[in-house]
Formats: sequence, structure tokens, C-alpha cells
Amino acid sequence: MAAEATDLAGRIRRFYEGTDPTSVRFRYALLLFDLAVIAFLVASSFFHGSLAVEVLDAAIGAAILVDFAARLWISRNRWRDLAHPAGIADLIVIVSLLAPVVGENLAFLRVARSLRLLRSYQLLARLRRDYPFFRRNQDIVLSATHLFIFIFVMTALVFETQRGRNPAIANYVDALYFTITTLTTTGFGDITLPGTVGRLLSVMIMIFGVSLFLRLIQVLFRPQKIHFACRQCGLDRHDSDSIHCKHCGALLNIPHHGSE
Repeated sequence: MAAEATDLAGRIRRFYEGTDPTSVRFRYALLLFDLAVIAFLVASSFFHGSLAVEVLDAAIGAAILVDFAARLWISRNRWRDLAHPAGIADLIVIVSLLAPVVGENLAFLRVARSLRLLRSYQLLARLRRDYPFFRRNQDIVLSATHLFIFIFVMTALVFETQRGRNPAIANYVDALYFTITTLTTTGFGDITLPGTVGRLLSVMIMIFGVSLFLRLIQVLFRPQKIHFACRQCGLDRHDSDSIHCKHCGALLNIPHHGSE
């Protein structure tokens, strides 16, 4: 029995960590699954409270639970992975999706589902490893991911705190529209968040959202840098055509892919 369990764990680990085509396809299938989950969370706001949505919630929660259990089983340091922010986020997401099954459907749990986006950072590491495009543009991709996650989380907060209280916000798209107009300081004024909580949310969106947006603009227009740690001083950002480290002058040997 122990040998069979070890063999099964080895096969599962190959799917999650292997470099063969089947393993790569499996991991990108997980990426598509995560994107589908995000799309479902947005679409479900139009059908809140329906039986079909609760059934799909439970099905998605069960699928994420299986994925989480498999990753934890093959982990070489289970306690570390369990305490990792992505691991904690997965647990919260699982609880939020399975909560309606036991009769709970609290707003803070529904907001917590947006934490599934934290998995995107692990996916970015995989993309950087598999595709030269992501290695060359990792700063831009990472900054865009920061901004996207912030927008998604704040939109979820706006929707859950204003739904049923603010007639101007009837679904997720209304909340997204308010978040984007506030973040860009456009402020059309057709949707506002009344009360102290609403004003605090608006302030958070403006302060942190504008900062992340400006950071993305900065990364887009500054000269492209290559991530390569200098063996002498450790500086890990260099011009794409650098031969010597600007900090210590050491000779660099930055890998490149020709005209790629």
C-alpha cells in the first residue's frame, strides 16, 4: 500500500513539476481553469442567489480542494506551503465556495474568492520559465498583474458592500465601472458610494490604484532592463546590451536568444 501511494505521489508530482509535454499541458489547463473561475465570479453577480450558481460554487470549490490537496500531498515542506499566502488564500477561497452548502453565504467570504488571483503570481513564474516573451517583459507583466488584482479585489469589495444598499450598483459590472472611473480620477459622478465605508473605499481606490497605475506607466516607458544577478556585487538589473556591471564593473555573461 505504501509503495502504491509513493508511486501515485510520484505521478502527481510529475504533472505539477515535470517538463514533458503532458505535464506542461496539465499546468496550462490549470491556468485556463483559474481564468474560468475568475470569469464565473464576475458572471455570477448577475444571478446572485440562484440555485445553479450555488451548485457551480460547490463544484468549483470541490475542484480547487482536490487541486490544493494534491499539491499539499506532494509538497516537500507541507507546513511551509500551508502557511504561504497563496496556500492560505486557497483555503479561504475553498471555504467561501463551499460555505453555501452548509447554509452560509457571508459577504466577506464572497469577497475572499478574489484571493484566487494570488495564484497568478505562481503562474507568472511558470510563464517566465516557459516563454522568452515573459522573461523579457516580466516587469511589465508583473506591474499589470498587481494592478489587475487590485482592481478585481476592490471591485469585489465595492460590489459586496454596496449591493442591496446602493441602487446604482446592481451587478459586478457597475462596481467595476465605479472602480475604474475612481482609479483613473475621471469621476463622472453618476455612481457614488455613500456613507463612511463608501468614502473610505473610494479613498483606498484613489490612493493605491493611482499608485499602481502610475507604476505600470513608468515600467512601460522606461528603458527595458534584463534580470541577471552579477556574480560580484549581486546587482540584478542591467541594460539589455550590458557587457559590464554598472555597479562594480565585473564582466557579465547575460544569456540571450539571438534575435528572439
